[in-house]
Order: sequence, then C-alpha cells, then structure tokens
Amino acid sequence: MPTIFSKIVSGELPAYVVAESNDYLAFLDINPLAQGHVLVIPKIEVDYIFDVEDDVYAGLWLFAKIVAKGLGKAVPCTRVGIAVIGIEVPHTHIHLIPLNSVQDINFSRPKLSFTPEEYEATAEKIREALRG
Repeated sequence: MPTIFSKIVSGELPAYVVAESNDYLAFLDINPLAQGHVLVIPKIEVDYIFDVEDDVYAGLWLFAKIVAKGLGKAVPCTRVGIAVIGIEVPHTHIHLIPLNSVQDINFSRPKLSFTPEEYEATAEKIREALRG
C-alpha cells in the first residue's frame, strides 16, 4: 500500500512543494514544529533510511542541503536543524526545521497550524530563495 508521501509524489494528494528533482521532493510539513518546517524525501518508497541504496542516500542528503540553504534564506532563523525519525510515516524522510533554540526541534511540543494561504506564502518564499 502506498504511503502518504508516495501519494504526494504521484499527485494523488496535494502538498506545498518547495523543490523537486527527478529523484527527490521537498514540501512543507502540514504538522510543523516551526514555520517553514520542510520534509525532504526520495521519490522511491523505502521505509528505513539506512535501507536506501547508497547513490539515492547520498543524493537525498545533497538535495536536503540545497533545500536547507534556501530555507535558511527564506525563513529567519539561527540555523536549519535536521532530524530523521522514521517512525510516523514508513517512507524515508528528512525534517528540515528552522531553529532559534534547541527547544524548536522538540517533537513532543504541540504542532503549529497555518492557513492554506500562509502555507503557500511560506512555500513561495522558499521557492524564490532557491531560485535566486
């Protein structure tokens, strides 16, 4: 059964996409810890990150680095933090989270909620930063 992320890749489900390549996709988390919280995935569905083929694994991290640079320009923050949890969705993914303190990456904190317009505005800021 396809994961929710595979359904986003196939276009069955919508997402606030910030970057895409032939092999990878980055989109806003709809249950974010911070404004601009991005998920970066390989388009191929593999549950556990350490089961991903080496070339896909290396490419995923390089793609995440590119997205993180754009995210840091688009959303004011001290750093862009990285987390790989891999429990909630059985599809390899990297969390990129704008941070101003270590508490900003605490996954037990209540998640934020934004309007569709706010999500789209944030996604557009990140896309613009990646373009330019």
